[in-house]
Amino acid sequence: MTHEETAADVVARKERFGALPERIRQEDMVETRPAVPHDPDRDAYDPNEFAVRYGL
Repeated sequence: MTHEETAADVVARKERFGALPERIRQEDMVETRPAVPHDPDRDAYDPNEFAVRYGL
């Protein structure tokens, strides 16, 4: 405590900075989502259908 600080200043600082914040779980810090949105046309291709249709 410096000579310019009062006891009220010390108490106010202790209330504000005296404790660590609540711990955050790892699961709450990570968000997962696909990098590319789902494209139904991309999954529509069937290589077996192509082989049957064109007689390969």
